Amino acid sequence: MAKACVVGSGIAGLASAIRLRRKGYQVDVFEANPYPGGKMHSEQYQGYRFDLGPSLFTMPGLVEELFELCGKSPKDHFPYIRKDTLCHYFWEDGTRFQAPAPLASFAREAACIFGDDEDRIAAYLEKNRRKFELTRSVFLEQSLHKPKTYLKGSTLKALAGIGGLGIFNTLDGVNRAYFQSPKLVQLFNRYATYNGSNPYQAPGIMSMIPHLEMGLGTYFPREGMHQIPDSLYQLACEQGVTFHFNTPVNQILTKGKRACGIRAGGVEIPADLVVSNMDIYPTYRNLLPDHPAPERTLSQERSSSALIFYWGIRKVFPQLDLHNIFFSEDYPEEFRQIFEARGLSADPTVYINITSKERPADAPAGCENWFVMINAPGDYGQDWDILVNAARKNILAKLSRILGEPLETLIEVEKVLTPPGISERTRSFRGALYGAASNNRFAAFLRHPNFSNRIRGLYFTGGSVHPGGGIPLCLLSAKIVSDSIPAA
Repeated sequence: MAKACVVGSGIAGLASAIRLRRKGYQVDVFEANPYPGGKMHSEQYQGYRFDLGPSLFTMPGLVEELFELCGKSPKDHFPYIRKDTLCHYFWEDGTRFQAPAPLASFAREAACIFGDDEDRIAAYLEKNRRKFELTRSVFLEQSLHKPKTYLKGSTLKALAGIGGLGIFNTLDGVNRAYFQSPKLVQLFNRYATYNGSNPYQAPGIMSMIPHLEMGLGTYFPREGMHQIPDSLYQLACEQGVTFHFNTPVNQILTKGKRACGIRAGGVEIPADLVVSNMDIYPTYRNLLPDHPAPERTLSQERSSSALIFYWGIRKVFPQLDLHNIFFSEDYPEEFRQIFEARGLSADPTVYINITSKERPADAPAGCENWFVMINAPGDYGQDWDILVNAARKNILAKLSRILGEPLETLIEVEKVLTPPGISERTRSFRGALYGAASNNRFAAFLRHPNFSNRIRGLYFTGGSVHPGGGIPLCLLSAKIVSDSIPAA
C-alpha cells in the first residue's frame, strides 16, 4: 500500500490525513505536541475551560463533509448550534450594537443605531455575497498555481468581473464609499483581521469576508472549539490513520527531485508522498535546508499575531455574549502600531470570547471564562514583558470604563499567551497567525502553492499556504491537496 506522511496535526493536517486515507493511502501523522489540533487546543485552569486558539466557527459544512466522506452521519459525531446574534459591539461613547444574524434584521438595526441608509447597508451585504459566489471557486476551492485553473469558465467569469471586486481599492476605501457612519466603517474594517491584515492596506475584495459570518452563519460546537480537531482526530483514528505525538519531524527526505519520506527522532521513515502542515517558513528553513527556498514568498510581510489573556471572572455579565468587540477610538493608529511600529496601541480594540455563555460547564457557577485578545505584531525581538504589562493595564482600564466594573478585582485565574508563545507552541514563524499578511492586491496569488514545483510528491497545507488562514480556508487547503493527489 502506498504510504503518505503528514507533518503536523493542525486542522488542515487532520483533514489531509482523512482524505488521503480515503484515497487508499497508509497515512502516518507526526506531531511535535502531545495533542492534535495545532492552534486549536483546550486547557483547564481551576475549574475554567478555555479554547486556546481560534474562536469563530463558520462554514461547518466543510467539517461535515469529512464525516460524510467516511460514511458517517455528522450530527452523530459533531453537533453544533447556529448563533442568532453575531457579535456584541461596544464603543467608548456608549454606543452599543447587538448584531443580529439575519441579514435583513442586521441592515434594519444597523441603520437605526448608526444612522446609515438601510437599503444601502443591505446592498453592501448583497454585493459581498456576489463577490464571494463569484470568486469562491477560483480563489478558495482550487489551486491558483496550475494553468488549467485559468481555462475554466468560473475563472474566466471571475476575471471578467475583476473591476467590481475592489482589488484596486483598500477595504477601508470600499467601506467608506458605502457608509457615512465612521463606526459602521470601523465595524466592517475589522474583517481584515480575520486573515491578520491591515484594513487600510488590504484590498477591497476582502469585503466578501463578512459574508462567511453574516451570510453563511456563525456557529458554536456543543463542546467548544476544541471539539472540531478532537472529532476529526477520532474520525481519522477510526479510518486507520496512525498518529505519532511528541515526535517532531527533523527533515523531509528527498531522492533526486522527489520526496521519499521524513526523518523524525533520528529515524528515517520512507513514504511515497509527504504533506507538510507546518508553517511554510520553517518547512523550508528547517525541514528542507538543502533545497532552494522560494525567497520572494518567504520574505512577504507576516500577518498579525495576538496577545491573549485567559481570565477566570468571578461575575456574570448579561450584556456580553459569546463574541464581543470593544473598539479603539483610533483604529488607524492601532494598525500603524501593529504593522509599522511593531508595537501595541495604548487604546487597542479588545475581543472577548466567552464560551460559558453557550456551555455553562466551562466556568464555575456565577462565573465566566474570558478569552481576551488584542491584535499584535509578530515577534521581532520586542520586550514582551513591557508590552504585556502595558497592554494588560490598558485593556483593564478600557473594559472597566465601558462595563462600569473594576475588572481587576474580579480576576481569579489568569494565563497569558504572547506572540513568542504562539511561535513556540505552533512553530508559526514570528507567531504570525496566518502566515503572510494580505496587505497587497495580489496577495492571493503570492501565497505559496499547495504543492512543490521542484520536488514531486511534496505538498503543503494549512493557513500559511493557499488559500489562507482560518478554519474554513485550512480545510479547503486540505481538499485542494487531496484533489492534486491520485488515488493509491
